[in-house]
Amino acid sequence: MAYKELKTVYFETPGKGNTDKTLSLAKRRAEELGIKNIVVASYTGALASEAFKGYNLVVSAGMMGFREPNKHRMIEENRDKIEANGGKVFYHLHAFGGLGRAVKQKFGAIQVDEIIAHTLRLFSRGVKVALEISCMACDAGLIESGEECIAIGGSGSGADTAVVLIPSNTHRFFDTKILELICKPRVG
Repeated sequence: MAYKELKTVYFETPGKGNTDKTLSLAKRRAEELGIKNIVVASYTGALASEAFKGYNLVVSAGMMGFREPNKHRMIEENRDKIEANGGKVFYHLHAFGGLGRAVKQKFGAIQVDEIIAHTLRLFSRGVKVALEISCMACDAGLIESGEECIAIGGSGSGADTAVVLIPSNTHRFFDTKILELICKPRVG
């Protein structure tokens, strides 16, 4: 029976203190596998744009109007840095929130997308983010569905999770395949 033994790094605590190590581990694995598509959440986008120059770096910047109509949360200086380093920034509705969140706020009913999000958070918040941003990057046409990529997420202000996966579009979410866990917090 064929198998591979791979190293997975487990951080003792979640959070932005793991960002540099997460990016380093993800870069090393991308080089080993020859993966050129990297998807990362916006809070790590500027740092990732330095680490992944020459890659197809896609930075998920969240949705317009989250806090204020017609406004986004990304710091312009960070966006400029990402783009200067060859990265792409995109704005989007959250795949595991969006319309379902509106229904919950209006009627108090839990939605399927929320159940999926909470289930993925059992592994870690970063696993949920990594899967969600990879689906949304496919939806935006910035990475190809079915082509391996590395997705990097975290716990709100930095990166602490990296996975190798085969992404799919959101409406085909269950075609997504998680191939490897590069790193994540030990406690989700």
